Amino acid sequence: MPSPDRFPIPEDAIEEKFLAATGPGGQNVNKVATACQLRLDVFALRLPPPVYTRLRVLAGSKMTSAGEILITARRFRTREANREDARARLSELLAAAFVRPERRIATKPSRAAKLKRVDAKAARGAVKKGRGRVALD
Repeated sequence: MPSPDRFPIPEDAIEEKFLAATGPGGQNVNKVATACQLRLDVFALRLPPPVYTRLRVLAGSKMTSAGEILITARRFRTREANREDARARLSELLAAAFVRPERRIATKPSRAAKLKRVDAKAARGAVKKGRGRVALD
């Protein structure tokens, strides 16, 4: 997987907002906005078309119709830790989009394999035919 450092994310394409989080933090969670909501404008990255297509598929519901990726990090108790978590998740997503999937090489069964399969089907059919009602002559 390519490293996220290979494709730097411009700071002007990222917008961060801090929200009141749920989860760990005790009473502090009600007082301090520690969850980080990261918004990335994908069009500002000027990605190649195949990479953009893979990113859209990988991002799924995280991508808005306006072409922005929205990541919310609220796993940790501090702003800094949630901010780092959101940026790490974003860079992993971008790195995964740059990985080109391997092309599948189409194969087909050999003639002998086809004959063996047909013979097995015929043998199985004969077994089933033998299970019919017994005719009394």
